[in-house]
Amino acid sequence: MNRLVEIRSQESLCRERAALDSERRAFWLAQAQEWEQRALDEIAYHFRECHPAQAN
Repeated sequence: MNRLVEIRSQESLCRERAALDSERRAFWLAQAQEWEQRALDEIAYHFRECHPAQAN
């Protein structure tokens, strides 16, 4: 889960940059959304690893 912490940290940095850089706000918010999606993908991956599908 250290990877998730790193990903969320990058997302947060992008959001901070968006708040401070009005000229490139849209760029930084787009970057933050990409990091957010990576975090969601990482969470889904760990969920699948911890809860493998059971065959019927």
